[in-house]
Amino acid sequence: MNDLSGFRAWGAPRRNRPLGEAIRRGLIGRCPACGRGRIFRAYLELETSCKVCAEDLSHARADDAPAYLTMLVVCHLAGAGVLTSDDLWPEASLMATAAFWLIVAAVASLLLLPRMKGAVVGQQWALCMHGFGGDET
Repeated sequence: MNDLSGFRAWGAPRRNRPLGEAIRRGLIGRCPACGRGRIFRAYLELETSCKVCAEDLSHARADDAPAYLTMLVVCHLAGAGVLTSDDLWPEASLMATAAFWLIVAAVASLLLLPRMKGAVVGQQWALCMHGFGGDET
């Protein structure tokens, strides 16, 4: 009835697409396929294809995952910093402490967001999600 011989479930990367390596390449803003080409055209805008290996990157659908991962990291960092600020700087005012940690959170968010997006794109490529080579065997 249903021919599932060509079906490949998401979850495990193919042998020629190692998940950890693809995520590491994405974290540094490189093509998950070759590791040499850049994946970002601008701050968060992806290239449509790799200039080195011609890998099609237009299938990437990062959506809210990079923002969620960035918030997860930054909120833990800033939250721990706020809680330890009383011990580190007992003479500092509440406004100075709040201003310091707001600036730290903003800068950390701006630095982490493109790296998280690259990691998500690398993961999608390695797992053949959203049209990243899903027709290959």
